[in-house]
Amino acid sequence: MENMSTASDVLAPRYPLARASGDCASNWDASKKRRVNPEDQPGQGGAGPGTLSLRPYQSLAVQNLRRALAGGIVREMLCSPTGSGKTEIGMALVRGARSKGKRVVFLCNRVHLVEQTARRFKKAGIDHGVIQGENTTRVYESVLVGSIQTIARRGMPAVDLIIIDEAHTVAGSKEYRAVIAAAKGIPVIGLSATPYARGLGKHYDELGGPLFEHMTVAATIPDLIEAGYLVDCDVYAPSEPDMTGIKQARNAFGDIDYTDTDVGRAANKPELVGDIVTHWLRLARGTPTVCFAANIAHSKHIVERFHVAGVSAEHIDCYTDEEERRAILARVETGETMVISNVGILAEGWDFPACRTLILARPTRSLIRYIQMAGRVLRPHASKERALILDHSGSVTRLGFPTEEFPLELDDGTPRDAKGGQEKRETPLPKACPSCSYVKTVHKCPVCGFEPERRANVDVRAGDLVQVAKKSKAPKMEKQDFYSQLLRVASSKNYKPGWVANKYREYFGVWPHGMEDVIAHEVSPQVSGFLMHLQIRNAKAKGDKHAGA
Repeated sequence: MENMSTASDVLAPRYPLARASGDCASNWDASKKRRVNPEDQPGQGGAGPGTLSLRPYQSLAVQNLRRALAGGIVREMLCSPTGSGKTEIGMALVRGARSKGKRVVFLCNRVHLVEQTARRFKKAGIDHGVIQGENTTRVYESVLVGSIQTIARRGMPAVDLIIIDEAHTVAGSKEYRAVIAAAKGIPVIGLSATPYARGLGKHYDELGGPLFEHMTVAATIPDLIEAGYLVDCDVYAPSEPDMTGIKQARNAFGDIDYTDTDVGRAANKPELVGDIVTHWLRLARGTPTVCFAANIAHSKHIVERFHVAGVSAEHIDCYTDEEERRAILARVETGETMVISNVGILAEGWDFPACRTLILARPTRSLIRYIQMAGRVLRPHASKERALILDHSGSVTRLGFPTEEFPLELDDGTPRDAKGGQEKRETPLPKACPSCSYVKTVHKCPVCGFEPERRANVDVRAGDLVQVAKKSKAPKMEKQDFYSQLLRVASSKNYKPGWVANKYREYFGVWPHGMEDVIAHEVSPQVSGFLMHLQIRNAKAKGDKHAGA
């Protein structure tokens, strides 16, 4: 390939790698447990200008990226979890290229990420220019930090290497794809903690191959927790909104997710918002907290309820003035503000290691959105041993723990059904303890000790007859009354007609026959209690298929 010689030379490093470089040439050993405070790590947030010392997995990732480009790969994805120091890896790549006299552009998809990257580069002593709207400056520099929106409008400057931050957004961005196609073989390295977006490995004729051809994995979340570079988390799932009938559509990442309008309607209810504050006061009082809400109105509602409870809380969104945003985040970092609530503006690029508690109030089916939100509290800090997640969205029981090992392969855009559907999980999805709401994968709750009664396993072999005890037959009047109350619940919740028949059968053991479609005036405590029992027993095990009312 024409670009092989260029690509192999672009990243040749002339900066000191961390630890002994010989140790990094082999697979990184994550078994050496340590507790890392980011402020104590050179080049990881506490370094002086001009210094950059990489952790072992970061150093190995840089070497593997160089090998991939030297082997003829043009568009390479780097997977490195939230909190692992992707920007440090990016800066190492920049310095390696600059030391060879090459020109580099570092692309971001949000204005605040451009500003944040520019600050990090300045702190590390990397001279750079900025290409971002009216803030464009020093475009003659050999290192440029750019907004993809601005560059898509003005055109790509002459560069030898393109680095893309939050590269999982590339597949859903016509701007990114157009810029890459126009780059004509210039090496591209994408950085992402969540390279799960649909189509990241899809073939494009204008590119002459896949969007990203290969993926280098710097480390996984379990690796980094084991080594002490991230912290593990405890999860409680006290409540969740009823998502029955909520519309779903493909989001910017290519994931099927709940639509923003409908998810707000389901989540922004007084009883659910009140439950968020109540459980925070019980489980997380006094801890720095970030909350992800369904929409702006929901986020502001949550903040109002925290104020009523005497807790300092603030809301932030994409419309917040930049100066005000900095002031709000500064108050969060000093502890003046205890809870910061938002919709999604803090899901990418916000680094506050002392943040211990995450409130998930935005239901999602998107693994990318979920992991990005959870990553806000997994960074280590001297003030915490573990993070705490309060899941009021059903996401953990729907998608699994955010600290799990997730499949790492670039999606080629093939419809899921054509691949035989999603892969079966090796481990069961977690469930919330019916007693204390702690989310677990074991039968006995490790927090409160509650142990649900196990169902008897009956082995029926061919030829064996098993006697079944016959239930006493309920009077028809009682059945009609129960049926009518189910109709009342279904009507108020907009459930499908089949819901009533299924709940009737679960209670009486037979399908409803001869019942009249008469809606009851009210629902008795007996029926409400039965539905609540089903919700506790089944909802957590069935993901987003909620059984109760």
